[in-house]
Amino acid sequence: MALATLGNSEFDRDTAVTRSAPGVYDTHLSAGWTIIQAVNGGYLLAVMGRALADALPHPDPLSVSAHYLTASVPGPAVVRTEVVRSGRTMSTGTARLIQFAEDGTEVERLRVLATYGDLDALPDDVRTTAKPPAIPPYEHCLGSDSAPGGRPAIPGSTAITDRLALRLDPATAGWAVGAPSGKGEMRAWFGLADGRDPDPLSLLLTVDALPPTAFEIGLSGWVPTVELTVHVRHRPAPGPLRVAITTRNLAGGFLEEDAEVWDSEDRLVAQSRQLARALLEG
Repeated sequence: MALATLGNSEFDRDTAVTRSAPGVYDTHLSAGWTIIQAVNGGYLLAVMGRALADALPHPDPLSVSAHYLTASVPGPAVVRTEVVRSGRTMSTGTARLIQFAEDGTEVERLRVLATYGDLDALPDDVRTTAKPPAIPPYEHCLGSDSAPGGRPAIPGSTAITDRLALRLDPATAGWAVGAPSGKGEMRAWFGLADGRDPDPLSLLLTVDALPPTAFEIGLSGWVPTVELTVHVRHRPAPGPLRVAITTRNLAGGFLEEDAEVWDSEDRLVAQSRQLARALLEG
C-alpha cells in the first residue's frame, strides 16, 4: 500500500478548512481524533494552525498559544481569525474556534494567539545543550498491540490510536500493566499511521498526542488541557519523530507537561509546555 503524502492524508483531510468569508473558515471536527469523548487538543490546534496559515502572509507556525475554554465535540465548527500584525519576517494573528449549541447559541471552544514566519528563512546557526532523548530502537518499544504480559500498552479502544504510529519506551509504560514509575515521564517514537511525513503543522498535533504523563505518576482518566504553547523550531526531516515529555510538579490539582520533539536528523524541531488539570480521585 502506498504511503500517504503531505497534503494527501487523513490528517490533511481532517484538518481541512474552507474560507467562507474574509478571515472566516468552515471546518468539520472529525470523530477520528477523539480520546474517550473528547476531541484531542493537538488535533484542534492543527485545525486552527491551518486556518491561520491561510489568513496570515507567512506560511509556518513559530509560536502558538492556545487556551481551551470548553470541550470540543465532533461535528461542524467555524474558525474566525484576525490579523493582529503583519511584518516583513513575521506576522501575528488570533483565532477562535466556535461550535453551536442545539438552540443555535455560539459556544467558543478554543482561542489562539500565534506568530508565523518562514522556517526556511531562519539562520542555520545552532548553539544548544539539548540532547535527543534516549529511547530504545523502534522495534523494542511498545505499540497499542504489545506490552509486557500481553496487555496493550495503550489500554482501551480510542479512535486517535488507530491514526498514530506510536511506540512507547518500555521504561515509561509501567502504567499500562499497573506499575507506574512515579517519575512523570513519557517517551515514544511518533508518526502518523498512514505514513505521512511530519511537517510544521503536524507538530502541533505531535506535542499533545502521547498518553498523559499523569499515568506514570499513578493517576488515571482524562487530563484536560487548560493552556498549551508550542514553539516550532525547525522544519522536520522525513521519518519518525522522537518525543519526550516530563512533569515535575503536580500541585493544586494542576500539572505541567514539557515536551520536546526531535526529528530523524537529531534536530530539536518543536517544544511545548502545557498546563493541565489533574482529576484526582477521592
